[in-house]
Amino acid sequence: TAGEGVLTVRSPRSPAAVELSPAACGLLGALASWTTPAELANDGGQGRAQVLRFLAAAGVLATGPEDDDLRQAQWHPRDLWLHAHSRGPRCTGRYGGTYAFTPRFGPVPADPPPFAGERIELPRPDLELLAKTDPSLTDTLERRRSLREHDPDAPITLTQLGELLYRTMRRRAVFTSPDGQELTDRPYPSGGSVHELEVYPLIVSCQGAEPGLWHYDTAGHALELVSPPAPAVRALVERARSAAQLTGDPQVVLTVTARFGRVMWKYETIGYSLVLKHVGVLYQTLYLAGTAMDLAVCALGGGDAADFALASGLDYLTEGSVGELIVGSRR
Repeated sequence: TAGEGVLTVRSPRSPAAVELSPAACGLLGALASWTTPAELANDGGQGRAQVLRFLAAAGVLATGPEDDDLRQAQWHPRDLWLHAHSRGPRCTGRYGGTYAFTPRFGPVPADPPPFAGERIELPRPDLELLAKTDPSLTDTLERRRSLREHDPDAPITLTQLGELLYRTMRRRAVFTSPDGQELTDRPYPSGGSVHELEVYPLIVSCQGAEPGLWHYDTAGHALELVSPPAPAVRALVERARSAAQLTGDPQVVLTVTARFGRVMWKYETIGYSLVLKHVGVLYQTLYLAGTAMDLAVCALGGGDAADFALASGLDYLTEGSVGELIVGSRR
């Protein structure tokens, strides 16, 4: 990394940070391929060998090819970097709830700006009745499966989609913390109650709703049209279809996004790892509610945030997709 005129070299395997002077930066080119201290000394004198020993002591050098060592080879550098820095305070000078941006920026509000498209008010399910008629938690956990195939003759209904979103994503309360940030309460947990996640149902086939990309208003329990069917929206359907290895289109793709500033205004270094934790608990909440409702739910392992930005018109760095699930009626 470079900053304030200094080039810093770090490794996810070590808490050390090595600052290089301009004269030493040329050594990095020689380290782009495997070499030895002797070869470096012959090429640039003993000074280079001393710098190499210093880098090795700091833990920023790989000491040999790692392809024959699963313990080393299984880690992509980016994965290991995220793991080390989100799970090791010793790797960074600032960690956790540091409020790094409070001197320059105010907190991001709890609610995103509304979309100007068509709005559908969703029916609210009777939770007291559901508490009496739902299967038990144990039964739901045991029956939970990733179901990819949907019933084309009886697609999911708008009432079912609304119930699923109400039981998993709705905003139950909003309050202001002592630090001035608007916090919310939803059915699933969120670090610091920031609840940065949003859900965008991409409807392909749903009784009672037109196809297109919609946004779920967690406060008003309604759908807002983001985009009607368009090539960019279709690309999201195709990607979900491919990820799920389907022969036909899924009925609904739930794209989960994060309003990153909600988390990163408060949390430093661990912000993105917190987002991924929240995606995981939301996945399980959707799985359990969907299983109790006898719906087919299947979480997907990956998506394309650039495709979603194009389809939604949202800024990639402000709010981006971080997860996808497909939902529909069970065969």
